[in-house]
Amino acid sequence: MADALTPSGPRPSEPLDARLRKASAGPTLAGRLEPPYFAALDLGTNNCRLLIATPAGKSFRIVEAYSRIVRLGDGLSRTGRLDSAAMARAMAALKVCADRVRRRNVVKIRAVATQACRAAHNGAEFVEAVERDTGLKLEIILPEEEARLSVAGCLNLLDYSAAAALVVDVGGGSTELSWVDVTDAAFRKAPALENIPVRAWVSTPLGVVTLAERFPEPAQASDAWFRAMVDYVKGEIGTFRGADSFRPVFEAGRAQLIGTSGAITSLAGMHLGLKRYERAKVDGLWLRRSDCEAAADKLMALDLTARAAEPCIGRDRADLVLAGAAILQAVQELWPCEHVRVADRGLREGILLSLVAEGAVRSGRRRRRRGRRDLKSSQDG
Repeated sequence: MADALTPSGPRPSEPLDARLRKASAGPTLAGRLEPPYFAALDLGTNNCRLLIATPAGKSFRIVEAYSRIVRLGDGLSRTGRLDSAAMARAMAALKVCADRVRRRNVVKIRAVATQACRAAHNGAEFVEAVERDTGLKLEIILPEEEARLSVAGCLNLLDYSAAAALVVDVGGGSTELSWVDVTDAAFRKAPALENIPVRAWVSTPLGVVTLAERFPEPAQASDAWFRAMVDYVKGEIGTFRGADSFRPVFEAGRAQLIGTSGAITSLAGMHLGLKRYERAKVDGLWLRRSDCEAAADKLMALDLTARAAEPCIGRDRADLVLAGAAILQAVQELWPCEHVRVADRGLREGILLSLVAEGAVRSGRRRRRRGRRDLKSSQDG
């Protein structure tokens, strides 16, 4: 984990721990306590996204968000390497992130890279260049941790009347599926990061970018083309048997599906007919399976130009959104669920929750040490 941003300019005169103590406990010039700023950065196959937040109890309050589609994984499935133009786009976005982190005087940041950097032969080389040029220390995380953090970020969307939940994180280069036992007594009593009952998970190197590259869109999107994508995804995911114990729960209609991805939030925006994307209306929305299929059908009837003009899709996602819809449909057919809950949250939120929890643990330790010192001083006196 990156403890702090190493700026490309002069290093801060105070060490990180001192700045953290001052930010979390010291008065501002106005005499008020100023909470520390934490940051979570996710460099994926398609997007570069940053959240900066302050702790709010056991959660956090977002103070700044940044997202840019960089398509770092363009061509990766064909060449096995990150393309120079793609790396330049990602580097430009990361420099913006680094500048925002510095301006906010963030005291704790975790910056992660996922499937594109995991799979590329030159992924580690790119990560080194990022640190050299921006000061950001990217950590290439394993699929298992990516899935765990995505589930953690969606905890507030779990329906505790259900017996199980399947969290589907559709990325640019991979898709992670996590099965959560919502009946777990300890978790129901005190839902927390350390006791999330993920009983099975699987990651497949299929995301919206890799699937779209495997199935280039014809001049006119067709049902046969879309069906071919759905069947291919089903063939890849369907071989996983580690979650078979959950099948009776799904068959009985006692499970829920949570979908986190830009493609799924785009489908939700299409369904709502939004004139501009509104996170407050999309995050947490329940969609019927038929709603998802109807939104995909509407997209299929549009050419790329018309799709790009849709306010909840845009030019950068126009050629990828149907691949995302195909992945979602494949999961819905394999794990039938009448509704899917849309999550405009996931990995970054999971990172922030973990940073807040770590900060609380450190603060508790400092208070206990201070209490022991005060007690010893009073006894000595």
